[in-house]
Amino acid sequence: MIKKGSGSVMYPVTNGTPRPLVITSGRLIDPTLGIDGTRTIILDNGVVKSITDSPYSLGIDDADVIDASGLWVTPGLVDMHVHLREPGREDKETIATGTQAAAAGGFTAVACMPNTNPVLDEDSKIRYVVQRGESCPCRIYPIGAITKALEGEELAPVGEMVASGAVAVSDDGKPVAKANVMRNALNYSKSFGIPVICHSEEPSLSAKGHMNEGLVSTRLGVRGIPVIAEDIAVSRDILLAEYTGARIHIAHVSTAGSVRLVREAKRRGVKVTAESCPHYFTLTDEDIGLYDTNKKMNPPLRTAADREAVIAGLADGTIDAIASDHAPHVPEEKDVEFDNAAFGVIGMETSLGLVLTVLVRKGILTPMQMVERMSAAPNRILGLAGGSLKAGSPADVTVINPNVKWTVDPAAFFSKARNSAFIGMELTGAAAVTILGGRVVYRRD
Repeated sequence: MIKKGSGSVMYPVTNGTPRPLVITSGRLIDPTLGIDGTRTIILDNGVVKSITDSPYSLGIDDADVIDASGLWVTPGLVDMHVHLREPGREDKETIATGTQAAAAGGFTAVACMPNTNPVLDEDSKIRYVVQRGESCPCRIYPIGAITKALEGEELAPVGEMVASGAVAVSDDGKPVAKANVMRNALNYSKSFGIPVICHSEEPSLSAKGHMNEGLVSTRLGVRGIPVIAEDIAVSRDILLAEYTGARIHIAHVSTAGSVRLVREAKRRGVKVTAESCPHYFTLTDEDIGLYDTNKKMNPPLRTAADREAVIAGLADGTIDAIASDHAPHVPEEKDVEFDNAAFGVIGMETSLGLVLTVLVRKGILTPMQMVERMSAAPNRILGLAGGSLKAGSPADVTVINPNVKWTVDPAAFFSKARNSAFIGMELTGAAAVTILGGRVVYRRD
């Protein structure tokens, strides 16, 4: 058992079948079942056994009970875009600490990106991550590289990686600059029924940039990354997906142009999905202030108009999913001049609170839409078994306290890293209990 500030407790994942668990009197929210109301849910033998309208008086012997009065009960949340840094940079994060951070954020599953050292570009490396995740407090789904060593030249062995557990491919952190390589990857991915996840960036336009190109970058004297660097790449990748008929997923959407391009492509029937991150619907380049390196990420924080477009895209479903793009760094990579600082921000332990505070409490997303963006959609995009509380589904559940008030303090995080863009921010709402396979793995207060 690991304890952190505010009474948060992480429980060890043990072998054997957990005792039956009854969650009673909570507001169950499940878009796949169309349920938003008070229910009692019974978890047994690692799966959802049943849902009933009645409070707990069901005669189940030897069952643990969680009284969820005043709380929300949802299918386990999924973060489909995280960087766990293992293998190779365990000083930044490990699979163990990263999954603890995920569980504390209410996530029962994460999909980890391949830009580790060595790169996850072959089946043995995928198996390594899968095996390291077997005793962790959330499920790990590796994403394999599109190209060997992320060099953008030769395709990685996609079929072998999928057979070993990869659920998608991506060169995240780097764009696949050559259109013919991306076309081949899309054609190849169709054989395995997986999406290609795109880091959409035109490197000839973004090279040597450190923040959004605009008035703020000019005032600060920092070389900028123009929105067109993202928009051009998104446009190209959508056109390639349309031409090949393959599934494509646009990662970390940050610009109004990207939102528009995805919306128009969906109307044409292109098999495109998209995600954005809390920092893009919460912050703008103005928030960088006097060179705050914790607000340096790629793609960079954009303008207020871009932020509003991302919010609109989340509200109307153009952007299917919310992901953290959790990117941990050691202090010496951030405590330097802005131009020399590493790109990236951590986010698994703040994502839910930001969504609840910025989107749900302001009426931009309903609670049902929030669960769709953070559970049902990521599961559907990646072809996973979760995202629903129907009978027989995995007993992965997130219990949410929508009213708890807390202040972002990275010193209380389970993550190794402290490079949060939201230090000191007051949030309302957090995971109260995280349940994996019918077993409580995390409890707050």
